[in-house]
Formats: sequence, structure tokens, C-alpha cells
Amino acid sequence: MLTDLKTKEIWFITGSQHLYGPETLAQVAEHSQKIVEAFGQSSLIPVKIIWKPTVKTTDEIYETLMAANHAPDCIGIITWMHTFSPAKMWIRGLSALQKPMLHLHTQFNQDIPWSTMDMDFMNLNQAAHGDREFGFMVSRLRKNRKVVVGHWAEERVQKQIGEWARVAAGWDDWQGAKFARFGDNMRYVAVTDGDKVEAETKFGFSVNTWGIGDLVSVINSVGEGEVKTLIEEYEASYNMAASLLSGGANRKSLESAARIELGLEKFLVDGQFKGFSDTFEDLHGIEQLPGIAVQRLMAKGYGFAGEGDWKTAALVRAMKIMGQGLEGGNAFMEDYTYHLNPSNPSILGSHMLEVDPVLAVNKPSCEIHPLGIGGKADPVRLVFNSRGNIDSLVAALMDFGNHFRLLINKTRALDITEEMPNLPVARVLWKPLPDLYTAAEAWILAGGAHHTCYSENLSVEQLEDFAGIAGIESLVIDEDTKIRDFKNTINWNEMYYR
Repeated sequence: MLTDLKTKEIWFITGSQHLYGPETLAQVAEHSQKIVEAFGQSSLIPVKIIWKPTVKTTDEIYETLMAANHAPDCIGIITWMHTFSPAKMWIRGLSALQKPMLHLHTQFNQDIPWSTMDMDFMNLNQAAHGDREFGFMVSRLRKNRKVVVGHWAEERVQKQIGEWARVAAGWDDWQGAKFARFGDNMRYVAVTDGDKVEAETKFGFSVNTWGIGDLVSVINSVGEGEVKTLIEEYEASYNMAASLLSGGANRKSLESAARIELGLEKFLVDGQFKGFSDTFEDLHGIEQLPGIAVQRLMAKGYGFAGEGDWKTAALVRAMKIMGQGLEGGNAFMEDYTYHLNPSNPSILGSHMLEVDPVLAVNKPSCEIHPLGIGGKADPVRLVFNSRGNIDSLVAALMDFGNHFRLLINKTRALDITEEMPNLPVARVLWKPLPDLYTAAEAWILAGGAHHTCYSENLSVEQLEDFAGIAGIESLVIDEDTKIRDFKNTINWNEMYYR
């Protein structure tokens, strides 16, 4: 369900001018091609880097950037001024550019050739001031971009480019994406609501509500053979509770859960949706709340959030795109309860049913248990603990009326050492940075949601870059957070986004 990053392109565009003559321009093209070739061989860059001919005039720049806008597989561009490229030539093209941009501030040679350097060399290798001229114009136009500085062959530089490429892919995935809501928000809940018109204007994805009856009719159309095949997959993939096995007391409940999964997936596939939300208050006609169905669909790449929270569903999808192929996962999460013991203050994350098994440290158990909410039959769900002793983060997207805010908290996943026999759900334990008390205070001051996306493989910088591409506010809570400074940042940002 996730789009293969190898099918996506980032165009490498080198700027120069005719002043230097054909010989120098030929060298510029050769050097650019060698850089692109190296990027193509780098395991750190997950997308294709495509060399484009050197742009030397206003028209060439405009035509190349417009072509990037219209190329369906192009998710962004990398710019580099090998020589001096007068930046007024870039005004028209940059003003029209709609794709994310990374400005690579590099030069072809790593070291200064002290003994052989002459003015021909200096005229060719002018990125030190050519990129500054370009940088002025991008800033003058108030154009968002990512700036990466260093020699192109360095692993550090290639890693930064690769991480940004993942961000650009997440943004690309949002453009034209559709998210389905089965039911509305949980009644009277504020933070999960928001302006869907403004979201589509700002983010490029659409959110619409579909009647539960439409979904139920698809679920009811699922054949017995399909159900049997899926249950066999369950039995091969998970530790099955005895009551769910053939002849067990709850076998019919497992069949119902499988039918819900098959119907829900068919609905999403047929409608070309990339994610969805539901709400336990509005699932008339479905025998049990979707538990294992939602968990497995998230594991396939669909974005999801409970209680009608379409913003988090979209965020989960984008972060799954960004993190695909990396060790670890990205999953819908909720801050559920605290461990306030001073020796180890921490947060237990979970949800009543729907936590993605991509986080599981061991093979999940497929179980059935009562659920004291929703008024439905006992739901089937996957039960597991998450991985510990790794760096992680949580992120939340909120609508503040005049702007959207992406709030990010660095965390440290902890090993779960205690047994929880009476909590048959997925469990994640983490320590928020800098500490629980500061992080929770800052989160509340920032108006952070209780629903988040939990990530084991993305960085704060990547999410900040994502917010930059979207043109929205980002706030970070990390090891350096001080409440006084954090309050000031919120107040300054309120002025900026007024």
C-alpha cells in the first residue's frame, strides 16, 4: 500500500551563466553528472536523483522548474550554483516552483589545490559566493527550502539529502490523497476536530465522511472463502488465543473480525483512500469495533486515527511514507497514563484497540476481550509490547483557527518489564525529553493533542522540514527545552502566524 520510494525522482539542477564560455560550461555539466552518479550509488538516498542540463538563462530556469512542477514522479529539486549564477534570473522560475527544494551548498573539489590553483579554477569553482547569491534570492522571495552544506561525497551530506528526500516523499504522498471518515468526531471532543477545507488548501489532501451503511454493505458482501483464507493468515502470523481456534468458543467472533478487515480494505482500495478514521459512537451495523482489522491495515501503510481524528490519520500516513524501508515503525498512538514514580517518570502509550503491530517487539497475540466502551460485541485485537531502549518521538497536528501547529517531542522508548495481564491491548512505554514534568507542561502549553504519531525511525529535523514545506508552525520539545523559553516561543509564533 505504500508507494515505493525508488519510483520517485528528485531533479538535480545546476545553475551557471554564459559568461564563462563553452569549455567551462562543459566542465560544469561533467561535474554535476559525476555528483548525480555518486548520489545514485548511495545507499543513504532512497529515491532516484535525476541530472538536468545546466540552466544558464531566465527561460531555461523557468522551463526546467515548470517541468518539475508537472512531472508526476518528481517530488522535489536540488539546486547548486557551481559557478556564479546571477539570481535575478531565478525570480520567475522560483516564483512558479511548487515542489520542495533543497539547496546543496557544495563544490566539486573537496580540497583547495594550493600549488596549481589559478583564475580559471577560481572562475569555475565559485559555489562559495554563487550559492550565497542564490540564497539571497530564495530568502528575498520568502521561499522555503532545505539547506545542506558540505562536500557532496561525504556520508553526512548524503544522509541529510536522503532524509530530506523522505520528507519530500511524504509531502508528495499528501497531494491529492483521500482520507475517509466513518462517522464524525467523538461527540464534544475539540482537538480532533478542525477545518477540512483549510487542510485541503494547505496540505493537498481531502477528507470526507462516508456513511456507515456504505461500509457495512461492503463488509456483508465478503465471501466465506475470503474469510477462511484470511483466518489462515492470522493463524500463521500470530499466537492465537485458544478460544479463537477452530471449534473454540469465540471462533465466530474471529470470523466477524476477518470479515470486517476484508470489507474495510475493499472499501479503501476501491475508493483509492490512503487512510481513514472511525468512531466507536457511530458504527451501527458492525458487530464489533474494528480492532485487528485497523491494526493490520495500518501495518500495510494506511493512515489511521480513532474517534474521527482525520488530522492524525493523515500525519500517520505521511510519517509511514517517510519512514518506509527503515528499521522501526510509525504508528497511531495515544498518551494513555503516567508512571509518576520519581525514580522513573514515564508515559504508557496505548489505545483501546488500535495500535500498529509494526511496533511489536515479539510476535503479537491474537486475543478477544470485553471492551467497556462502544456497546458492541467483544472485539478481536492484537496484543503486544513495543521495543525499548531506542530513540523515538511523538508528533501531533492541531488546528488553531488561524494556523496549523505540528508539535514534536523527542522521547526514549523504554523496555516494558512489568506484566500487565489485565490490560490486553498494545503497550508502548517511553520517557519524554527532557523529562516527564517539563515535557508534559510544555505539551499542554502548546495545546498538544492526546492523539499522536509515534515514530521509531524519523528525526525531529525531518518533521521540522515537513512543517516547513507545508508552511505551518512547528514546535519542538527536547533535551534543551526550558519552560520560560518555550512560552516565549509560543508567544512569538502567535505574532508570526497572526
